Amino acid sequence: MRRFQERFLGLNKTDFSSSTSEKWLLGVCYKASSEESSDGVIPGNGFLQDFSSRIWITYRRGFGTIGDSKFTSDVNWGCMLRSSQMLVAQALLFHCLGRSWRKPVDKPFDPVYIEILHLFGDSEQSAFSIHSLLQAGRSCGLAAGAWVGPYAMCRSWEALAHAEMEKTNLLEGYRSLPMAVYIVSGDEDGERGGAPVVYIERAAKLCCEFCKGEDTWAPILLLVPLVLGLDKINPRYIPQLWATFTFPQSLGIMGGKPGASTYIVGVQDENAFYLDPHEVQQVVDIKRDDLETDTSSYHCSVVRSVALDAVDPSLAIGFYCRDRDDFENFCMQASKLAEQSNGAPLFTIAQSPCLPRHAHQHNDAMSFDHQHGHSIDEDAESNFEARPDEDDWQIL
Repeated sequence: MRRFQERFLGLNKTDFSSSTSEKWLLGVCYKASSEESSDGVIPGNGFLQDFSSRIWITYRRGFGTIGDSKFTSDVNWGCMLRSSQMLVAQALLFHCLGRSWRKPVDKPFDPVYIEILHLFGDSEQSAFSIHSLLQAGRSCGLAAGAWVGPYAMCRSWEALAHAEMEKTNLLEGYRSLPMAVYIVSGDEDGERGGAPVVYIERAAKLCCEFCKGEDTWAPILLLVPLVLGLDKINPRYIPQLWATFTFPQSLGIMGGKPGASTYIVGVQDENAFYLDPHEVQQVVDIKRDDLETDTSSYHCSVVRSVALDAVDPSLAIGFYCRDRDDFENFCMQASKLAEQSNGAPLFTIAQSPCLPRHAHQHNDAMSFDHQHGHSIDEDAESNFEARPDEDDWQIL
């Protein structure tokens, strides 16, 4: 099955010895070094150690039936759900344990690490299980046995986060997702086309609601669903996609080939590194109080790559901002990236919907409707007034 998947997806194991250029993995740069061996291992805290520390979530078989369906496995249809779980799992790792955290070698394990794995278990009792996602995403079209696109997947996480927040109101304190969730979309939720916009006032409002008015800011997860072409990504967007992996807030990309999603975590030259959810594994029950449990099925040391220009144009980018300063840094970097886009930004930054957006709104000749993301409208620039050259966003 693995051989068939590689032929179908066009995905391969990565040979680190073939390139001496720098590698980026979720905001961290790994430069070529004389200490680096042919398999990519740098003594100490290297790229492969970092890569294998990311939580890997794959197809599982043998779990309890999903809702009223008869499904006890998500093989052949759950890859987008699994890709999204991996992205959100990294956000929780960064939030709870920090970006420098690495997969533990010795037991007993850190209870926080075990708690995160438990949240993504394959049962109705786990907050972020495939069961919970499908239940929360019913209004977005999610159903057991059906493939789902990035836009609907992002909206399903928004719905699940809201449901979990409601539970928090009842449980008085415990938050399974300790961050606000912002699905970044364009005007009128993307219906008029144009690049999605991160509205600072919207982010501030979501953070305030998350904190129930007790604070003015909160950690925030940003998900940006995009459609960057028809059959393939328009080449003008490739450098920007590459650049997002240099952001300290990077959580990578949910995306892959049509009908076969992966979780893209890094880049080198023209290639993207990813974790593949298509490996079929037996279900594992990770209990909160079992600090000696086997967690090996949640990590992968095999680095696979795909040409960045071969990724399906329907995808979603994730970012995690720990606090107000981190969000401000993200806005600065995103604004610079938009200014360097030659009129075709992935997304833009604005203070509020009432204010005109950044002048760099013109995109390439591409106008179409797509249910799984925000397409780029060639006349987008004409719909908005030009703004001054200087950055005019600010956090109030």
